[in-house]
Amino acid sequence: MAQIGIRFYQSLNDFLAPGLGDTEIIHNLERKASIKDMIESFNVPHPEVERIVVNGIAVDFNYTVRDGDHIEVFPAGENFNGIPALQLRVELSQPPLFIVDSNLGRLARYLRLLGFDCLYRNDYDDGAVAKIASEQQRVVLTRDRSLLKRRIIVHGYFVRADRPKIQTREVLKRFALYSLIRPLTRCTQCNGILIETGKKPIEHRLEPLTRQYYDKFLICPGCDRIYWQGSHSMRIKQLLDEFVDEKS
Repeated sequence: MAQIGIRFYQSLNDFLAPGLGDTEIIHNLERKASIKDMIESFNVPHPEVERIVVNGIAVDFNYTVRDGDHIEVFPAGENFNGIPALQLRVELSQPPLFIVDSNLGRLARYLRLLGFDCLYRNDYDDGAVAKIASEQQRVVLTRDRSLLKRRIIVHGYFVRADRPKIQTREVLKRFALYSLIRPLTRCTQCNGILIETGKKPIEHRLEPLTRQYYDKFLICPGCDRIYWQGSHSMRIKQLLDEFVDEKS
C-alpha cells in the first residue's frame, strides 16, 4: 500500500485531531488524490494554507500525491526556510474586502466601525456566502470549517476566538490591517460609505438637544442613518483605542 508523511505547522495544528500536531503523520493512500483533498481530509481548510512543500519543492493545490511523498503544509506568516515561493492564490486587494457568516454579526459591526468593507446578513446561508466571496473576491470570515472547504472560496479565515472584541483583534493581526484602519467612515448598520452632511437638510430628524448642541453630521446614503459626535463618541473612541493598542 502506498504511504506518505505529512506535517502541518503552527496555526494549522488547531484543526488536527489530538496527538497529530507538531509531528509527521504517516498516512496510507487508499486512492489517487490531489494534495488539496489530502490536506482537507485532516480537517484543515485550504484557505488557511499559504505554502505546500513536497520533498523540498513548493507545489500548488493541483499536485497529485505519490507514494513516498514527504509533505509540509504551512500557514500564513510561517518561515519557509528559503524555499522558493509558489503562489497558491491571487493576492488580496488592499484593504481586503470581507464577508462574514451569519454567526459573526458583531465582528462585522466592529470591522465596519474600523472602516473595513464587510458584508453581513443574518439570512446568508453558506451557499450565498461562498458565491458572493467568489464573485467579489472577498475574504470569508467564519467559524464553520465546512464552509471554508468549499472549492470556490479562495480567501478565508477560521476565526478562533469566541468573543467579538478578541475576534476583531485576531482578524486585524492576521491580515495586517492596523495601518489601514479608517474609523467612522462606514455605516455600522449597512456597510455604506458615510458622507458629510449639513445640519439643515436633516434637522427635522434630530432630537431637540442634538439639534441644539451638535453641528457636524455624517449620513449613510444606503440606509439614511445619521451619525454625530454625541455622548456615545467617547465609548466608541475607547473601543477603537482598545483595538489599536493591541498592535504593540
